[in-house]
Order: sequence, then C-alpha cells, then structure tokens
Amino acid sequence: MLDIMKTSSGIQLYHGVNVKPQSAKAKGRNLQKWTRERLIEELDIHPEDIKSTSMGAGGEDVIMARAAREKFPYSIECKNQEKLNVWSAYDQAESNSGDYEPLVVIKRNRQKPLVVLDAEYFMKLHKN
Repeated sequence: MLDIMKTSSGIQLYHGVNVKPQSAKAKGRNLQKWTRERLIEELDIHPEDIKSTSMGAGGEDVIMARAAREKFPYSIECKNQEKLNVWSAYDQAESNSGDYEPLVVIKRNRQKPLVVLDAEYFMKLHKN
C-alpha cells in the first residue's frame, strides 16, 4: 500500500521517498498536457483551440474554444494521484462543467489513464 503523508517541511512521503509538492503538481500538469495532446491528435483539434490551465487555477483543467467543444463537448478534470476519491473528483468536475458533460481523467504511477463518466450518459451514447 502507498502511504502519503505531509511533513512539517511540506514534503510528502511516497514509500519513504520524499516528493516535494511541486513534483506532485508536475504529475497533474503532465496529465493535463497528455490529455490536451491526445485530443489534438485524435480529434484533429487545432492547438490554439485547447489549452491546459495552470495548476491551482479554478475551473476546468483543460479549456476549449467553441470549435473544440463541437468535437468534444466535455468538461475535463484531471487527477494524477496514487490515492483518489473518485466521487470527489467527479463532484469537482461536475461543479465546473457548466453546460457540458463532466469527465474525469485519472491516472496513477505505472498505470494507464482512465476516464470517469456518468454511467447513464455513457449508456445513452451507445443507444441505437
């Protein structure tokens, strides 16, 4: 099991290895960038129509212009954490989603990224 603990110096411990908060934020930033790049490549979204927000900024993690939203109508929240409350992450995405469907991209070390989407919405996508 992975233990995460904050120390008085603000350093977190992962299996006894010190990780500074900026390293943890870099993990999140890298997932945001990965998500942006995949959308550009797979959906032919123009790079100027999609951007990854800065860490700590409120709202969506990936901001899209109208042209990008027409191809991908989701509000994206990215979480790159070893321990994650999926429901809290989805609640955060939902609170930032506005008129778009909330979607959470989750990842942890040595695992592929996964997407969390409302099950009812997912079923409607595949309805005949």
